[in-house]
Amino acid sequence: MSGAHKEDKKDQAKGLGKDHRKANRRGAARLAAVQALYQMDIAGTDLNDILAEFESHRLGGEVDGDKYLPAEAAFFRDIVSGVVADQRNLDPAIDLVLSKGWPLKRVEALLRAVLRAGCYELASKPDIPARVIVSEYVDVANAFVDRDETGMVNAVLDMLARNVRVDELDQKTTG
Repeated sequence: MSGAHKEDKKDQAKGLGKDHRKANRRGAARLAAVQALYQMDIAGTDLNDILAEFESHRLGGEVDGDKYLPAEAAFFRDIVSGVVADQRNLDPAIDLVLSKGWPLKRVEALLRAVLRAGCYELASKPDIPARVIVSEYVDVANAFVDRDETGMVNAVLDMLARNVRVDELDQKTTG
């Protein structure tokens, strides 16, 4: 990955795309939630500690000289807490749509965080359209990984959406 490409990814992670559009507060909350879930997975950080750290220092704050966009704190908290509380149900649901021989535990930690957060929202936020959720998490993944991996995120979340939101997606394709 070139140095310029890495800088683009860093800007996207701070909520700035190549065209410097501002992410919305929920988009910033999703990004922060994925970062928090990743940190919990890698470092074994406790749920309460991670929520306190992000809410006091990262959501809309400055870290190492980088200004992060304000995020909807309650939405952030709901995603992180919800994934942790429901992980025993989320992981098997994700495993069902992953390729045979590639269970979730073999997927890179950052992508696990994206898939878990997306799966949680698909299952628990019926007021948010499935296509919005899939698109938002593909954008989050795009801030950190390459196109092939974002394609995998898109495919897995789309299949999960078709399993979880059958009526919603059937209405859009037949209506």
